Amino acid sequence: MYGVTGEDGLVPRARSRLPVVCSVGLGLLMLLFAWLLDSDRISERAGMVAFCITVERFIHSMCLFAEEWLFHSRQRYHDRMNEIFQACFRGYVVFGMCAIFLMLMWGGVSFSGEQWSTITLMCAVYLVLKSLGILGPTSVEISEICEMKKMNVAHGLAWSFYTGYLKFVLPDLQNKVNQYSSTRGKMSSSRLHILLPVNAKVPNKPEEEDTNVIFHENLPELERDTAGVRNRSYKNSVYKITQDNETFSCVLEYATPLLTLYRMSHESSAGFGERERKQQVLLFYRTLSQILEDSLECRNCYRLILLNDEHTGEPHYLSREIIQHLKQQDGEIHMDPIQELPNEVHPVPEEGPIRNFNVAHHATYPEDPMSNDPTLMFSQPQSLRSEPVETTDYFNQPNAKR
Repeated sequence: MYGVTGEDGLVPRARSRLPVVCSVGLGLLMLLFAWLLDSDRISERAGMVAFCITVERFIHSMCLFAEEWLFHSRQRYHDRMNEIFQACFRGYVVFGMCAIFLMLMWGGVSFSGEQWSTITLMCAVYLVLKSLGILGPTSVEISEICEMKKMNVAHGLAWSFYTGYLKFVLPDLQNKVNQYSSTRGKMSSSRLHILLPVNAKVPNKPEEEDTNVIFHENLPELERDTAGVRNRSYKNSVYKITQDNETFSCVLEYATPLLTLYRMSHESSAGFGERERKQQVLLFYRTLSQILEDSLECRNCYRLILLNDEHTGEPHYLSREIIQHLKQQDGEIHMDPIQELPNEVHPVPEEGPIRNFNVAHHATYPEDPMSNDPTLMFSQPQSLRSEPVETTDYFNQPNAKR
């Protein structure tokens, strides 16, 4: 759920397929240019290039296969050769090598000595550059792969925060708020407001960041058996926020997984710098938003408040952001789904003398206005050979022209 401070301009969006489109377009233009330069030998040269690329990938996959088979077959694959093969060889490489084998054996295709020398040289250069990491994936490609495969630290933390805490706390939050409101007074919002600072600096008490945010009391505890711990308790705290002689109250807390990101960035063995930490925080916010929006039991029970680290020097930035979110919620309208009775029958309006008879019948025997029970209606029997009767207003007027 996006807030009111322009998170769309701060949170990165998912990457599009623009690089693929550009690559395909540029590749077609280059093929056209090569055809214009040498149209007679374009097919022969294209076949040799495809042959070289396939052989290069196959040799590199064989090197990967040797490592996995000799040193990791038991621990990683439980001696299953098919899994090792699938992990090292991509489908197009296997298909290309089969096509090359058939082409050389039965296709009658042969290369000259100079061409074989060129193919060998290209394979050698490829393997050297690949080993040195020059042809390896860029940081953008690695980031895209991790986001598509859900392999980032932020993905795991977001799912852990949802499945281990929010999934059972948020559905029960409304009941606890109602218990609190019946004895302590109505709160400004019944949602759980989750604070997510971009710099991942999570204080123990919000009062340390803003003196206008004051702890009031805790809501009734939720107890449940979790991971072998009997009657583990989960608490939510109510805070009072003041601004310009106005006081608001809401359930407030920081996203605790951000502590993990912050501490990881201060451990040298984690290889997690400040730049990576900020990216993971924003990705955590985006992932958690998507998870909660897709959860029917948690929808409209929370509010994610992203705190920009550019305003950390302002003494009352936190209270201003919280109040801004609270005021925005006052204008929101949530439509409950309309529930219809099962097998509900909607009557069809009748026309002609049958309708006139029913109107007269209702006038003689009116229904009880307080009764909602369905009644069985009978129409006056009509002859099957009766003439049709015009019932429009024009023809029913006394002075209408016939």
